This record gives sequence, C-alpha cells and structure tokens, in this order.
Amino acid sequence: MLRFTNRRTLNVEWRQCDPAGIVLNSRFFEIFDQSAWELFEAALGVKPHELAPTYDILGFPIVDVKANFAKPIKFGDRIEVVSGVLEFRRSSFDVEHKIQLNGGIAVEGVETRIWAARDKVTGKMAAVPVPPQVIARFGVT
Repeated sequence: MLRFTNRRTLNVEWRQCDPAGIVLNSRFFEIFDQSAWELFEAALGVKPHELAPTYDILGFPIVDVKANFAKPIKFGDRIEVVSGVLEFRRSSFDVEHKIQLNGGIAVEGVETRIWAARDKVTGKMAAVPVPPQVIARFGVT
C-alpha cells in the first residue's frame, strides 16, 4: 500500500511576506499546520471540526516542529504543498511537508504531533493511542 499524501496549491499573498516580498519563516509553520488538518480530512473523510466528536479527542497538537528553508518564496509565487504522515508511534506521529516551487523543493518541514484526549481522571489533555483504523488510512507501516 502506498503512503497517503495530500497536495494543495497556494498563491503567496502579500500578508505572508516581509517588506521585501519574501515569505516570513513563521508563515510556513501556519502553512504546515493547515496542511496537516487538510491531510487528515482527506485521509479520514472527516472535516477538522468533526474530528473531535468522531474520534473522542481534543485534537492533535504539535509538540515539535522543524524546517529547512532551501529557497526563498516570494509574493505572487504559486507553490504546491505535499503532506503525509512519515511514522505513527503509540500516541504520536510525524507529519512531513514539502513545499515545492517551480518543480523543486523550497521548504521542507516535519511536525511531531500527539493524538490528544481529555484524561478521564484528571480532566487534563493527555496523549492517547492513535486508533488502528486511523493509522490504516495512511498506509504507514
């Protein structure tokens, strides 16, 4: 089974850029986050706001993120974001994002997220096992 990926195309807007017209690094993390939610929606067929009641979770917050900025992306550029889950562990997983510009990789990033629910005893957010049926939809072994 092939690993499930999601692709989306974006036009870079002025609001994402610094005064020189180059995308601010922090904006890439926003792109990663939105891309992760869209990846899960595409794989599971559940809208982001319906994930919580469907899977009895609070969400899947980021606990670590890193990026490599290979080429600048500028105002008006048309980019493609390709996202997929690299690995599932018991209650955490890594989402990879590759931002392509003119056919080449401009930015790469990896987010580590947890599958989070409310602890039945403390009521606080806690990492819980990712359901096997969720993992199966991504083709990750």
